[in-house]
Amino acid sequence: MMPGGLSDTKAATPEVQQLVNQVKPQFESRAGMNCGVFTAIAFKTQVVAGTMYFIKVQVSDAEYVHLKVFLSLPQENVGPSLVSFQTGKTRDDPLTYF
Repeated sequence: MMPGGLSDTKAATPEVQQLVNQVKPQFESRAGMNCGVFTAIAFKTQVVAGTMYFIKVQVSDAEYVHLKVFLSLPQENVGPSLVSFQTGKTRDDPLTYF
């Protein structure tokens, strides 16, 4: 992967699901949604001064959202932050930079 570029798409891991769980309240508040389902499906990363995660999340049977989550460097001792999101996605929509 080129520094600053996006990684290849990978299947979500338990660690990525944990990030998603931590930013769920931020997403629900900003999107005005209450999600019974909030399951990470796939992700890409971008190394910056920390790591930017682009995560595809299932929010209902047929609806998906893309989250942009920033995780700072460990020594900064700050939790993940929801930077941006895109709604109205499908399972087949590719993860891209936004």
